Amino acid sequence: MSGFKINGLEDIQRKLKKNCDLGDVKKVVRHHGSQLQTKAQEYAPVASSNLKRSIGITIEDGGMEARIAPSADYAPYVEYGTRFMENQPYLRPAFNDQKGQFKDDLKKLMG
Repeated sequence: MSGFKINGLEDIQRKLKKNCDLGDVKKVVRHHGSQLQTKAQEYAPVASSNLKRSIGITIEDGGMEARIAPSADYAPYVEYGTRFMENQPYLRPAFNDQKGQFKDDLKKLMG
């Protein structure tokens, strides 16, 4: 399944490394990653709850990246739909809900 990327993240990371404690950045990444996981689980359509339970989080890049992804093999079909079924987005809405607050919290750290 394809992921989401926030454009300009490299510039933000350089400024953060220059202007603030990376421990604080890692806390923000972990917090918002956890929030995104929770929202994706809430938005996932529930037929058997398998999809909801499969949405996991991994922290990567030394704590600077949170990856939220479902492990259910049919997850992309639910998110994007097929020619036989309507899409039922759960990751994109969760991401769109979370990204603004994440950016705001990073900007606060940059001072």
